[in-house]
Amino acid sequence: MSKLKSREIRLVSRPRGLPTAANFLLTETEIEPIQDQEVLVRNLYMSVDPYMRGRMNEGKSYVPPFELGKPLDGGAVGEVVESRAPQFKAGDVVTSRRGWREYFAASPKDLHPVSREIQPLSVYLGVLGIPGMTAWAGLQLVDVKAGDVIFISGAAGAVGHVAGQLAKLNGCHVIGSAGSPEKVKFLRDECGFDTAFNYKDGPVAEQLSLAAPEGIDVYFDNVGGETLGAALSALRVNGRIIACGGISGYNDEKPQPGPSNLFNIITKRLTIKGFIIVDSFHRQAEFENEVGGYFRAGKLKNEETVVKGIDNAVGAFLGLFAGRNIGKMVVQLA
Repeated sequence: MSKLKSREIRLVSRPRGLPTAANFLLTETEIEPIQDQEVLVRNLYMSVDPYMRGRMNEGKSYVPPFELGKPLDGGAVGEVVESRAPQFKAGDVVTSRRGWREYFAASPKDLHPVSREIQPLSVYLGVLGIPGMTAWAGLQLVDVKAGDVIFISGAAGAVGHVAGQLAKLNGCHVIGSAGSPEKVKFLRDECGFDTAFNYKDGPVAEQLSLAAPEGIDVYFDNVGGETLGAALSALRVNGRIIACGGISGYNDEKPQPGPSNLFNIITKRLTIKGFIIVDSFHRQAEFENEVGGYFRAGKLKNEETVVKGIDNAVGAFLGLFAGRNIGKMVVQLA
């Protein structure tokens, strides 16, 4: 009997600056028959995320770098094809960290069962996945509460649009920045943001001042750079910053100077807290109960940009840095 073949994407060289298609290779491999206590999974959707850019660099970081010549990994939703472990049966839907490939064999401990009743299944890579959990955990990091004025950068992205909706559910006044008129309209009309602006229309500090003339209480930072500087100026005394990401600098070959107004941290008695979502994985059941409840009740929108085919996965990843996504960028594999 012929072996099962699976396509996968490997990192073949480390990018300098913005990655290109030449840094990746789409190749075909054979899947060995599974052994006892193994499960064969066919991926249905895979995730591409900005943080993956950092893993393409050599050297230590908060996550191990991708190995050259090896398949990439990342979030995925798949269907069990065959199981030789009692925990799973054919037809079960699972999430894993084995993205960037069509099929894989794994131990049950590397799989997380999810319900097929929630559709589309790609929601487990968005609102009910790592981006949703990142938004949820980030807002709790600095005790965001009703009445707070919160500014979210990268607000139309996977994390930002969820953070804004959760903040609204908590009674906040929510301001977002995004990179196109279409995204601004999405934030206002679909996600319920009180105000949103296009950061490409003019200096962020000026636009933020118009959106929040009396200042902001919380800044949820997904961008860094100029936008962080604008938020430092807009924050009120005892303001808080949730340091989630800094996509504006992910492809810089040399670190850029930080904002020139960091002294605001002292004079305004600001709090800045950074976090890595893996630190909150022990709270996954709590997250799924709360945020899953909002989603099932229709109180939380899951927006996604779907690209079809593993052969288009690299293009989808690169599209993140060109702002080609609204909400979560996912690749449909089956």
